[in-house]
Amino acid sequence: MDSHTLKNYLPLYLMETCCRSLHGFVVVFLFFTSVSKGSTCEAPSSPQCFRRKADESIYICEWTMSRTGSDVTFDLYFNQSSTYSSNEKKFGGFKETSAQINEEVLIKHRPIDIWVVAHEGKSSCTSARRSVELRQTVKYEAPQNISISWAKNNLSLSWRAIEKHPALAEIRFQRVEHPTESWENRTINTTMDSSVYQLTVVNLLKDTAYRVQIRHRSNLARNPLWSDWTPVVIVPAELEQKPEVTMTTRLTNGTRKVILTWKPMPHAAAVTEVKYLLTDTQSLHGCPCMRRTSEINSNKHTTYVSYSAVNITVMAKNAAGFSPPEIIQVSAKPDVDLKACDKLVLDDKTLKKKKTCHELYKLQDGDSRPENVITLTARMKKKEREEIRKTIQDYVRYLYFEHICDDRKPRTIKMCLFYQKEGVPLSEPQHFTPFETQTSVSLSWKWIPSVAQQSFLTHYSLCIVKISSQDEPTECHNVSASLTKYHLENLTPGAKYNISLAGVSRIGEGPRATVTINTLPEKPASVLWSLSLLILFFLISTVCTCILKRIKDKVFPPVPTPVIPDFTPYQPETQEMLEGKEEVHELTLCQLRPEGKCVIEDAEETIIFRRDWDDDIDEDLENERGDSRMSGGTSDNCLGPGSTDQALRSCREGEMTDLDNEISMLIYRNGLVFDVKVDSP
Repeated sequence: MDSHTLKNYLPLYLMETCCRSLHGFVVVFLFFTSVSKGSTCEAPSSPQCFRRKADESIYICEWTMSRTGSDVTFDLYFNQSSTYSSNEKKFGGFKETSAQINEEVLIKHRPIDIWVVAHEGKSSCTSARRSVELRQTVKYEAPQNISISWAKNNLSLSWRAIEKHPALAEIRFQRVEHPTESWENRTINTTMDSSVYQLTVVNLLKDTAYRVQIRHRSNLARNPLWSDWTPVVIVPAELEQKPEVTMTTRLTNGTRKVILTWKPMPHAAAVTEVKYLLTDTQSLHGCPCMRRTSEINSNKHTTYVSYSAVNITVMAKNAAGFSPPEIIQVSAKPDVDLKACDKLVLDDKTLKKKKTCHELYKLQDGDSRPENVITLTARMKKKEREEIRKTIQDYVRYLYFEHICDDRKPRTIKMCLFYQKEGVPLSEPQHFTPFETQTSVSLSWKWIPSVAQQSFLTHYSLCIVKISSQDEPTECHNVSASLTKYHLENLTPGAKYNISLAGVSRIGEGPRATVTINTLPEKPASVLWSLSLLILFFLISTVCTCILKRIKDKVFPPVPTPVIPDFTPYQPETQEMLEGKEEVHELTLCQLRPEGKCVIEDAEETIIFRRDWDDDIDEDLENERGDSRMSGGTSDNCLGPGSTDQALRSCREGEMTDLDNEISMLIYRNGLVFDVKVDSP
């Protein structure tokens, strides 16, 4: 260095040295002053100055102090010193522990010293200095509007991005059921998707609730600062199961009252608020034919729907997402007597009121669930309704409903079946099946599919013709369109027939389903069976007749026929003989007792006779009578009056014998003899 240069530089060097010495003295003086006054003042923390984003022009400086009051003020100092000069800037009078300073008054491209002086009354406290390069210092705001979702056992988190490049995030979490366990920390780089930071925390338990906090910082700044921690976020468990919904329905004057109830969600999934979303194809509150969604906090809900088919969807919702949907299908009110609609049902005149609605449900094979529903309302413009009417297909069956809004409840006032244009059936009746016997056949079939009917069936045409060498007439029957069975009788056994069936509409007759049958022939065995049954009937009749005759003989014995012997008529010799009267003689009964005693009693008083009359006995009596006459009227037994004394003597002498305790007695009355047997006691 030459003398001239030294001469010019030396004054400047001495001046800078003096200034530095003076500055050091001032700093030392202020330090001791603050220490001397520390008994009434507490120094604040070292300040941090940063921008929220790299492209912002406002710097935010923050510091902390354990004790603040209304009489505490803060001064913020920036020392922008250089090798040749010292430029200290003061921003004072702050009442809060933060300040915002425009970058235009600051040096951003080289390190500077920052500190804070707190003034409380007559005392003041100075913080420690912090050396920073403001341009490279960025501190993001804490994450906001955090979205949570589960993917198996992985927790996905997302929030609004601060800048257009990914950031570094730190996550810490703790299980809700274990509040005493330590927090677990993980640092994860985020990804970007439509200005949203996203990250995934793996290997968690989706059926467990967690406490979560997040903070993030820039990946591009050389001096990034961590953002503040978010407040604790409660992450509920995943809603894995759909709600278990029970439905009850009541009909009330064109409206159906639907009451839905469901079970609460599991506790881990309901640690935060659980709401339920209900959506149906009609309105849950108000007029029909409008799709609305309602959010419900309880486990029960009542809604009103019309007679048309309605699908009600119930989903549970918590902070982590939605449950699978439970779809409740409320089928259309069944009505077996639906008739055909007139052609004016879709006229604009029927849409006079704003709360009137027309619905057309395309029926597929008799299924009443809605497919491709067409809706017309009075709120629509005329041109819009015309465009919708063009979508109605020809030859397709629709279920038509007309609804109105009555007391904020949908009510159905008309139901019918509708064809835009009709045609003949495209298909024959399905599964046409016969079951034949000897003289008849039973037929069954299934309806023509609705997609192939193309119109309303008026009836079925059933025709039968006998196949033979001669031309046989065809016999046809009209069968109701509601029937699927029919019985034909009076057929010829062992014959062959062709039977056909076709559906008939107002437009014409459709294709025919045809079957060929053979009636069963008569079997010879049937004749043998008939003959066997006839013989069996004859035998049974004969046996029954014999049994009945014997029973009759036992119950009603035959009346005996008196025997009149042959005699030769003669003329009486005198008139006295002609006029003679029958003379009744005395009757004597002699019965032998076992003790050998004889008892003579009047027969009319004590003897009960058992009489057995038959032709043989009569003949014997006649013979005996003749023998008696020839022998002079004597006998070994007790006889009539001519031998009474002799009989009594014989009884007394015990000359009579007991023959099985029976005594045969001969009773004589005017020449007639009766044989009477009396059982001994």
